[in-house]
Amino acid sequence: MAVLQFARASVGYGRKPVLRDVELTVHPGEVLAVVGPNGVGKSTLVRAASGVLPVLKGRVLIDGRDLQRMTPAQRARYVAVVPQATSLPGAFTALQVVLAGRTPYLGWLEREGPADLEIALRAMERTATGDFMDRRVDELSGGEQQRLLIARALAQAASVMVLDEPTAHLDLRHQDGVLQLVRDLALQEGLAVMITLHDLNLVARYADRVALLSNGRVRKVGLPAEVLTPDELQAVYGVRIHVMTHPIHGTPLVLSG
Repeated sequence: MAVLQFARASVGYGRKPVLRDVELTVHPGEVLAVVGPNGVGKSTLVRAASGVLPVLKGRVLIDGRDLQRMTPAQRARYVAVVPQATSLPGAFTALQVVLAGRTPYLGWLEREGPADLEIALRAMERTATGDFMDRRVDELSGGEQQRLLIARALAQAASVMVLDEPTAHLDLRHQDGVLQLVRDLALQEGLAVMITLHDLNLVARYADRVALLSNGRVRKVGLPAEVLTPDELQAVYGVRIHVMTHPIHGTPLVLSG
């Protein structure tokens, strides 16, 4: 189990920062949702957390270790990234996709061994993807593909999982299924999970804490009920917001207009 920490980190492209002086900590066993309007820097934060995007100032740390000082293979043992399912190669089988999660542990031209296969199969069992392990990716539904990407991340055996809009192309049933799976994994596997989402009502139901981005900075971090308020959301999204208590779940219910 590990802690993901942004320590006054400024990140961006070239020398131009998109986000400045980010202070965030994601603890083992929790889901931190990152929210904000389009273009505010949510995906930039994901790339910085994975080590793909250099930090212009400050540091991104995993258990106190600077992510920028690690090799790509070392970073991949600490942080698993779950992109949107549209990035999957259609000709691969589901099992081949999950086995790719073992790459950081293999030597040059080394193939997966029995231990790697066992880890991959356990990850598929955990994510309910084992029933279609021999099917090609392009034969799977969007929800099945997204669960497959989470299985690949589990096979990676990293203690931090970062997800970038994993529900963007899913229907309501699969949205709930994927996010419930992520929440269960955080609790049961002790993963530190950072996830970007657009749907604030899904955030309210499945996130332990919320980080609201605005104007290149983290405007507020806290419990969903503390961050998803009319004043905070209207200031960031620029529309009239109503927040009430969800009649079933007891979480904030966000309505616009």
